Amino acid sequence: MKRALVTGGSGEIGAAICRQLAQEPLHVVVHAHRHRASAENVANQIIQAGGSASVVCFDITDAQATQHAVAEILETGPIQVLVNNAGVHDDVPMAGMRADQWNKVIAVSLFGFFNVTQPLLLPMIGTRWGRIISISSVSAILGNRGQTNYAAAKAALHGASKSLALEVASRGVTVNVVAPGMIESQMVEQTFEPKQIEAVVPMKRVGTPQEVAHLVGFLASEKAAYISGQVIGINGGMA
Repeated sequence: MKRALVTGGSGEIGAAICRQLAQEPLHVVVHAHRHRASAENVANQIIQAGGSASVVCFDITDAQATQHAVAEILETGPIQVLVNNAGVHDDVPMAGMRADQWNKVIAVSLFGFFNVTQPLLLPMIGTRWGRIISISSVSAILGNRGQTNYAAAKAALHGASKSLALEVASRGVTVNVVAPGMIESQMVEQTFEPKQIEAVVPMKRVGTPQEVAHLVGFLASEKAAYISGQVIGINGGMA
């Protein structure tokens, strides 16, 4: 059975992606940083549904800790599907943004991408089959007030993924980006009124984590073998 690693797998979108990949079927390594109980809950849901899953916890911004954790994961075989889903917000207009707010958001999305992806590449390439999928945001495409840090971090993933796609294309490995728009979550519910959502999203609704997971599941499958180096929006027509 092929194995998948999903960073930030304990969150709402991450959990949906984990459950979807388990149906492919893949053994899913559910990653968390501080929320181990949530990751274990996701893994238990997968196992109870007849799938295969395990849990790993580490800080993807800590290069040494990540290297150690990834080495342990690789002891039982290569990861052939990697979903770089972990990301954080710290929204504030740039005129009032502190350096630590900029650095933290960049570190999780961009340094985390490198710290996790780089050591997994050669083992993945060795199997002549792999899928690397990074979760970005419509903010990286359109921009968003208060999110210069977040938009910068996610837009950087677009360029990195396009370049990496060229490097590994001949080895049976695809590299793509999924850029969601407004997706159903506690944060969206607390931040936006229904009228605001209707004004911003042409489809007049938020997307669901499962809709994002379906797209990721497709990109991780054999059906998407000729799709690489792409940024695919899932945003209800926003961009």
